[in-house]
Amino acid sequence: MQKVFDELTSAFRKHDGILDETQYKAIAEKHTTLLEDSDTIFFLLQASGYPISMDEAGKYRLDTFFTPYTTQRYCVIDIETNGSKPGTSQVIEIGAVMVEEGNIVDRFETFVECAFLPEYITKITGIEPTDLIDAPTRRAALTELRQFMGDAVFVAHNASFDYSFLTASFERFGLGGIGNPKLCTIELAKRTFESERYGLAYLIDFLEIKTATHHRAYSDALCASKVLERSFENVPDYVKTTDDLLRFSTSSKKTRRIKKECSEKNRQ
Repeated sequence: MQKVFDELTSAFRKHDGILDETQYKAIAEKHTTLLEDSDTIFFLLQASGYPISMDEAGKYRLDTFFTPYTTQRYCVIDIETNGSKPGTSQVIEIGAVMVEEGNIVDRFETFVECAFLPEYITKITGIEPTDLIDAPTRRAALTELRQFMGDAVFVAHNASFDYSFLTASFERFGLGGIGNPKLCTIELAKRTFESERYGLAYLIDFLEIKTATHHRAYSDALCASKVLERSFENVPDYVKTTDDLLRFSTSSKKTRRIKKECSEKNRQ
């Protein structure tokens, strides 16, 4: 499904956030099997968290292209694992907070059943093997997380790790890919405020975040939400929508300079 997510997003951005039926089907049908038509893929996209909808005229919309970033829902996630590779390791703890209009409106936290926990992981996280014995199974925990996320923007500190690890885990248990747009608080922080380093442990001290038990999933998710909050204080005026914010978070210095100059000219 990742190819569908990427191709659709690129097409939506080229066509101001709207695709007609022909444009949508041209992409969807590239990835259609004998058991899936383009309408089925539409529902699978929505179920995966991809922010697609259909308007009254029957055209397809990328919702993040039109939603102000200040009113968007952000699911800030952190995971703890018993190793670094999803093929040989697993999630052992999940923590997440749902942020909307600057407020935490919901939270999710769970251990995950695991038969093998290396001693060095216990030393880093403080999680003991006994904490995981009667925890929800991986399928149950991941299913709950899928439901919690909805179509919110997926946010994490060093998001590529959490996103790729969870995507592999979801696919392993038949839950599909993650279609939610991805936002990394490290990348956004680098573009919105100066800091000597941008690792979460350093930013916890730098930003004087007091709700921190580092290397525990819920606490780290909560701290990442504070980094997100700080970044929002310095987002430039030309960033209006969620899609603007997503592109800004990965933009080059040259692109940001050009955008800033254009924005200043428009105000004159």
